[in-house]
Amino acid sequence: MKTRIVLFEDQFLPDMSPVTLTRPAFAVTCACLTLWEVASAAGEASWLVRGHLEKIAARRFGAAAAFRGGEIGQPTLFLNASVVPDARYAPRIGELADAGRPFVCTAGRRVSAALVPAGTRAPDPLTAEAVTPWLLELKLPLSPEETFRTLDHTFELVKHLEELFPGNLAFRIGRDGFREVRPGVFAAEGVTIADTAVFHVKAGPVVLDRDAVVGDFSYFEGPVYVGPRARLIERASLKGFVCVGAVCKIGGEIEASVIEPYTNKQHHGFLGHSWIGSWVNLGAGTSNSDLKNTYGEVRIEFPHRRVDTGMQFLGCIVGDFAKSAINTSIFTGKVIGVASMLYGFVGSSVPSFCNYARSFGQITECPLEQALLIQKRMFARRGIEQTPEDVELLRAVFEMTQGERLLSDEPPSL
Repeated sequence: MKTRIVLFEDQFLPDMSPVTLTRPAFAVTCACLTLWEVASAAGEASWLVRGHLEKIAARRFGAAAAFRGGEIGQPTLFLNASVVPDARYAPRIGELADAGRPFVCTAGRRVSAALVPAGTRAPDPLTAEAVTPWLLELKLPLSPEETFRTLDHTFELVKHLEELFPGNLAFRIGRDGFREVRPGVFAAEGVTIADTAVFHVKAGPVVLDRDAVVGDFSYFEGPVYVGPRARLIERASLKGFVCVGAVCKIGGEIEASVIEPYTNKQHHGFLGHSWIGSWVNLGAGTSNSDLKNTYGEVRIEFPHRRVDTGMQFLGCIVGDFAKSAINTSIFTGKVIGVASMLYGFVGSSVPSFCNYARSFGQITECPLEQALLIQKRMFARRGIEQTPEDVELLRAVFEMTQGERLLSDEPPSL
């Protein structure tokens, strides 16, 4: 019998905004893997997400995989959806489930995992808000070890990148059966590589997934992962610990960054030590800073507070559907919200659904209807139809982030 795993979201996800506003926490990419992929390698994965993500999760991960509650028929490992997507966790998950000994373990202030015995009855329906209190009420034996780490802030997606990348990339190579087409270069079926492409693999391999296209004079320093149907235009430069998602168009210089699927960074400009969501377009000349002029520790701005990251190199975190205009410059450690538009110099973090042109003296709210129209046009360019679920999700996120726009240090003109 396969190990049963329930990936559950909890009440601490606002600290991962805007990354988890539009996707379940277990679907966030870090070092070329998601937690869903890690858990699926260990057993039969189910999901339990916040209400506004249920329809999107059902479409992407299968409605039958939703965990609703009721009596648990076999020992089940409840795994926090924010657990770091570390390929080394896959065998550990299997071992804990196979042992069958009930336990609960924590990571900081969160429940990271719990093995719930067969015959236990869960509330029906069980919600993301209620799952942690329910697990604690079971009074399972507390594990003295911090068995799993969790992603508690957005910047940790970059912080863990170099540590996790080698193992996660090796996991992908072993699981997906890539062919070694050049020394240290692994390719799936349908990959096209220009003869003039240059690969340096001393520090790690370069992995090109199915139907990826590598243009003339592209430059790689491994480790690097390029997703299915991604296209690297001529002279693209990927310099270590770069993960490019499926169906992306990539150019310019990129270092130590994650780019989620369907995002375009097609033109020149630097992107470093950053996480970029899906359906983002970075205009020509857009660059970010990933090192302060003082060489000091980077801090991340949140409403009413700043968080020390402990990192010297940190670029930007960009939510889904955001766009930057030509020659946009993003300062160190900035967080860009969902569906925001950037112009000029971005010297502060940007709430979701904002037209940010502060260097020109203006910040305004991006109307929901405009964001929906842009989404529809973007989808159509890739042959994808905008569905009622897509509209409903963006509408929900717009309403959830209304307070961000009112709390910004320079309120937008509405």
